Amino acid sequence: MANIKSQKKRILTNAKAQERNKAVKSELKTRVKTAVRVATTEPGSDESVEALRLAVKRLDKAATKGVIHKNQAANRKSSLMKRISALSASA
Repeated sequence: MANIKSQKKRILTNAKAQERNKAVKSELKTRVKTAVRVATTEPGSDESVEALRLAVKRLDKAATKGVIHKNQAANRKSSLMKRISALSASA
C-alpha cells in the first residue's frame, strides 16, 4: 500500500476509472453481438439498421472517451461492417 497521500488518491481514482472502462467495454461487446444477431435474423430491417447504428455510436464514443484507441474502434467498426454485409449478401 502506498504511503504518499497523492498516490492513495490515485489508487482510488484508478479503481473508479477501471470500473467505468470495464462497463463500457462490456457494453461494446453486447452492442456488437446484438447487431450481428439481429442482422442474421432480420437482414435489412429497421431494427437491424438501428442496432448497427447504436454499436457504431458506442464504439466511437468509447474511442472519444479514451476507453479504447481510435484505431481499435476503426478496426472493430470495419470488421463489424464486413460481417454484417456478408450476412446480408448471403441472405
